[in-house]
Amino acid sequence: MAAIITNKFRIHNAEQFEESFSESSSNTYYMLLGRPQAFATSTRPDGRTENEGTDASPLTPVDSVQSEFYAFDDALAAKKVTSSDISFVIPRRNWTSGTVYDYYRHDYGNRITGTATVQTSNSGATNLWDSTFYVMNSNFDVYKCIDNDGNTASTAEPTSTGTAVFDPGDGYLWKYMYSLTASEQANFLSTDFMHVSTDTTVAAAADDGIDLVKIKTAGSGGTNGTHTGIAIRGDGSAGTVSVTISGGAVTAVTVTAAGSGYTYGYITLADINSAGGGSLTGAELDVIIPPKDGHGKNAVKELGGFFVMMNTNFVGVESGSGSDVTASNDFRRVALIRDPNSGGSAASATTLRATKAIRMAASPTPGSFTVDEEINQATTGAVGKVVEWDATNRILYYIQTRFNDEGADSNGDLTAFSGANVITGQGSSATATPDTGFTDTVNGATFTAGYSASELDADSGDILYIEDRAPITRATDQTENIKLIVEF
Repeated sequence: MAAIITNKFRIHNAEQFEESFSESSSNTYYMLLGRPQAFATSTRPDGRTENEGTDASPLTPVDSVQSEFYAFDDALAAKKVTSSDISFVIPRRNWTSGTVYDYYRHDYGNRITGTATVQTSNSGATNLWDSTFYVMNSNFDVYKCIDNDGNTASTAEPTSTGTAVFDPGDGYLWKYMYSLTASEQANFLSTDFMHVSTDTTVAAAADDGIDLVKIKTAGSGGTNGTHTGIAIRGDGSAGTVSVTISGGAVTAVTVTAAGSGYTYGYITLADINSAGGGSLTGAELDVIIPPKDGHGKNAVKELGGFFVMMNTNFVGVESGSGSDVTASNDFRRVALIRDPNSGGSAASATTLRATKAIRMAASPTPGSFTVDEEINQATTGAVGKVVEWDATNRILYYIQTRFNDEGADSNGDLTAFSGANVITGQGSSATATPDTGFTDTVNGATFTAGYSASELDADSGDILYIEDRAPITRATDQTENIKLIVEF
């Protein structure tokens, strides 16, 4: 059995994913920051160790149930990804003078007629989407290459934004597709990928007529001269070409009327000879068929937009959302979560604090806890790791993982901090007493009897993506721009 999943299937999946971010969708997505503590070899309560790599070289995450649970243990904050934060993208290709670009063909990967040889592009690609048939110029305008002047180098930058196929002066033929706005450049342009427009009116597509006919075999025995009015046969109509013969062989083919409605086409020797070609034999001409509705009608489909980029900015502590996103600690993990809960219901807030918090009493005066140190609580035996100490509001933000000195107590259990029992920092020796009489909201954190739960319900929703990386240091005047690209 011979089968293939087509490019259109990949684009369909990309479209379904992109649509799931819309306001009308039942899905909600959040970008998660996590892992304030360094990657190292961690000890489990049963004495066994787990190697997580190092900060310089964290291990590749594993697609397992365990990894999904782990991602919640040391989560810091999450931010909602909205429909305005997502775009179809394609691999970025900047126009560069002196480069030989591939030209658009409808049949890359097909067998060349009469042979077992596959039709490849000049760059060696066996399908259109791997070929270098489109570029972006220095003005952030995107073009499709219709012809590359016999595989020569491009030396004139395409700049026209008209609707017609044009030659900038070096023999190349280009079709303008769309332009990136300033916002699209900022949000959906990276070193490797660029936004692809979904606006089907931008380039005012040509009809589905013929723009190009290539010479496969020049033939011999023809009558020299330029012979006109030669029909493009096939399932379309009204297409014509002129054929130039020199030295008895075909040296040029020019489309004189594009016609319309072609899904296949060919030019016969009989028609060439009837138009004055004499006794031309052995010539083969390839009629290049445009995409459905013509070049420029649907950039996503025409340029292979089966990549989706999510662009999320974490701006300082996200002013207006309290202190949901800490700037007092670094992070080493990025994850994408679908449909998490907050407080037992579907999450909907713009940002979610993923750490737990304790409000400390003013007396006795709390000490100064330090980030990443172990904290222990008297009587309960609870263990945690400091994420942030807000001395002004006397709030201690912390996480609890499943490892020794991070969350597991002396019995190997993860015991919650509770009551008015004193909490001690093992590195700083700082102490503080939870203010169990405090029930209020401070910096967006809601406290009940001195304690505030995480706004992100642990282990809720589905983690679709996990990336572990070297630490990123945050600051209140700093923005972390996270671009996540998914290929379908």
